[in-house]
Amino acid sequence: MPELDIVRFLAELLVILLSAKLFGELAERLGQPAVLGELIGGVVLGTGVFTFFHLNDPALALMSEVGVILLLFETGIHSDLGNMLKAGPTAAAVAGVGVAVPFALGWGLMIALGRDGMEAIFVGAALTATSVGITARVLSDMGKLSLPEAQIVLAAAVIDDVLGIIILSAVQGIASSGSLQWAGVIKTILLSASFLAAALWLGPHLSNALVKIVRRMRVRGVLVGMAVCFAFAMALAAHALGTAMIVGAFTAGILLSRTDRKEDIDETIRPVVDVFAPVFFVMVGARVDLSVFDPSTAESRAVLGLAALLILAAVAGKMASAFAVRGRGLNRWAVGVGMIPRGEVGLIFAQIGFTSGIIEPALYAAVVAMVIVTTFLAPPLLKKALA
Repeated sequence: MPELDIVRFLAELLVILLSAKLFGELAERLGQPAVLGELIGGVVLGTGVFTFFHLNDPALALMSEVGVILLLFETGIHSDLGNMLKAGPTAAAVAGVGVAVPFALGWGLMIALGRDGMEAIFVGAALTATSVGITARVLSDMGKLSLPEAQIVLAAAVIDDVLGIIILSAVQGIASSGSLQWAGVIKTILLSASFLAAALWLGPHLSNALVKIVRRMRVRGVLVGMAVCFAFAMALAAHALGTAMIVGAFTAGILLSRTDRKEDIDETIRPVVDVFAPVFFVMVGARVDLSVFDPSTAESRAVLGLAALLILAAVAGKMASAFAVRGRGLNRWAVGVGMIPRGEVGLIFAQIGFTSGIIEPALYAAVVAMVIVTTFLAPPLLKKALA
């Protein structure tokens, strides 16, 4: 009955948000990013501690998808194209190596283990991501944001995010078609890149017009409402043109970040993201089957071994980007370490592969473990490299 459905949905949403905030608070107090706590909170919910919590609830799946769109919209708002251009060729080289090498290592590892080519592509793609938010938080806490190494890392991470979004769009195309067709992949990549370029060229007129309209309106919440509408409109435009909606949302954020209302938009959109995005991360954690990590069985030991190999590939792949740093007196290893943490985009890769049936539960759990461990490793290693 509808009444029972809404009761169950509200109960599910209640425990999701409570677990996200409580475990997120615990993670923050331990010096770790809140997203790790949200993942762990999801893992706890996935054990069946609440019988009314259902992973396959379509309402939660819908909220999770909206959370991803808003999360990438916020990521776009935080992306500074000026810093990307200022860091110049060095940041581009670091980002290029930081995407190519992890992808090659992840893909090669899966092929060497006899895995399917589709699984290999998804794992390789998941290893390409860099969490600019985690790195920026550590650098900010240390008061090191003004260092040349910090500027290179942040600009490279932003470029990495742009490349990652384009790769993610291609991966979504593979997931929807169910097969690897290089013509389709190339078409998706070109569409995503073209949409991004066209939007950055034409978009400033739209975003500035939007800001002017907002200034003339008096209704309550107009800024956050119009910002979200702009994100959704760009997402729908991207979908209509044959690329992923997340590309449109990310582009919308970049466009609004270039207006004189960037700080106001960021401040008003944050509470909305804080409600929707945790649903995504908790659901990602809840889908992890802890039984695959039981060391008493041969299958579980194999999953643990696979997770360890993915972690090594993830760390080595990003550390390779240190060799792309050119310039006397620069701390290469700080740049390499700053690129290590995965995070939101890596989890989105894993989620798409899992929900589309391309990645099996054991491999999904290994990828999520890789994201968690690299995120844990980065802050202390970065502090040590810059000490």
